[in-house]
Amino acid sequence: MLNRSKLISSLLVSGNLLPVTGYTETPPNIVLIFLDDMGYGDLTITGTSGYKTPAIDRLAKEGMFFSHFYAAQPISSASRAGLITGCYPNRVGITQALSPQVTIGIHPEEETMAEVLKTKGYACGIVGKWHLGHLYPFLPLQNGFDDYLGLPYSNDMWPVNYEGERATPEMNIPHKLRHPALPLMDGNEKVRELWTLEDQGELTTLYTERAIAFIEANKTSPFFLYMAHSMPHVPLAVSDKFKGKSEQGLYGDVMMEIDWSVDQIMKTLQENGLDENTLVIFTSDNGPWYNFGNHAGSTGGLREAKATVFEGGVRVPCLMRWKGTIPEGSVCNQLVTAMDILPTLAALSGANLPQQPIDGIDISRLMTGEITRSPREYFLYYFNNNDLQAVRNERFKLVLPHTHNTYLTPGNDGFPGEVGTAETALCLYDLRRDPGERYDIKELYPEVVDQLMRVVEAAREDLGYDLTGNPRNNRRVCGDMKTM
Repeated sequence: MLNRSKLISSLLVSGNLLPVTGYTETPPNIVLIFLDDMGYGDLTITGTSGYKTPAIDRLAKEGMFFSHFYAAQPISSASRAGLITGCYPNRVGITQALSPQVTIGIHPEEETMAEVLKTKGYACGIVGKWHLGHLYPFLPLQNGFDDYLGLPYSNDMWPVNYEGERATPEMNIPHKLRHPALPLMDGNEKVRELWTLEDQGELTTLYTERAIAFIEANKTSPFFLYMAHSMPHVPLAVSDKFKGKSEQGLYGDVMMEIDWSVDQIMKTLQENGLDENTLVIFTSDNGPWYNFGNHAGSTGGLREAKATVFEGGVRVPCLMRWKGTIPEGSVCNQLVTAMDILPTLAALSGANLPQQPIDGIDISRLMTGEITRSPREYFLYYFNNNDLQAVRNERFKLVLPHTHNTYLTPGNDGFPGEVGTAETALCLYDLRRDPGERYDIKELYPEVVDQLMRVVEAAREDLGYDLTGNPRNNRRVCGDMKTM
């Protein structure tokens, strides 16, 4: 019988539990490129067709591809909260996607990735989508970043239809929210309003230019650049230089422009002599938004997509390149998550971890090839606030009974198709043989079901279980203007 207290300790990774193992006297610069709604199958190296991503492919050729990498949750704000704090999103009180109408955001007492790195002298900049609260206390400059240009939330949160016309109440607009134009922020100030798709078509170029400027301005000291693209989230928009360039329509055009952006950043690092001491990480916040059809990406054959805990919603590509440190052309098939990036960067920089418990685990030795087995034993698949819907170990995934989204019909040209709901019973999948989660094998491996159910019980004791009224235990609250 597995000891419950030891199991909870393994799920609760705090500053007292994680040694700093990867520190070097010359800590690396860090560029973290984070896409929005890019699926597992959207890169040349993962099987896309109709366009190529040569610059991103070079990151894999010159670094490591993580084939079992997981976003913290299959939805935007929650995923980003997990990335930036190293925690399961429900631990820090942020779940789902925050709309511009809410008054909540990341709590000021949470230590972000930027705040951790600033203790070691890093200049910290973010370009692109934030989506962890749009009100003043929750913005990037109030949470460790020195420089910010971008949108405070998703690029579909505006009253404009997909033809670029200004919205009126009579229009049939395929958006759930209506409010003023998208604000482009520079620091804490709104510097421009985006009303049209033509406006949004400039974003990737604007972001890239600001990222290059940040690198060049901080090239003589360690820096952390968080490059959070708004694309390829709908509504898709692309500049004239890439419009019509792919054989897969607008989605392919957008991915080609993102690949161009990666190439520009890599060239900037090389031209400024930063190539060998910069860790570049490339990944996505969740899987594709399937019901947008030809304006959505590909899961590469994984089941379901965004807003579900099936593999298509949570497993995303991740590439890491650090010339001379990460083995070139290597593949890691071990369990790794976005939450593990914060403690890994802390280890590499020599920074202390946040004072409050986190869930990420330092993978620096896995990244460099010093070890071949991930220090992470389990991943918990949360969605819908504090609803634990699945858990996996290195090989097996136990899906718990729950109601989930299912994509019924694809949309077209930016308009969504039909999304339904379905029920799943308790199921066990062998992700080594069945990554598409098609064959329930719980009757063949009852001992695995028992083992993973003990992990579930420990997680519910740790983070609470809303469906049965268990208290929040080790969950923390988000920031809320109504109570602050």
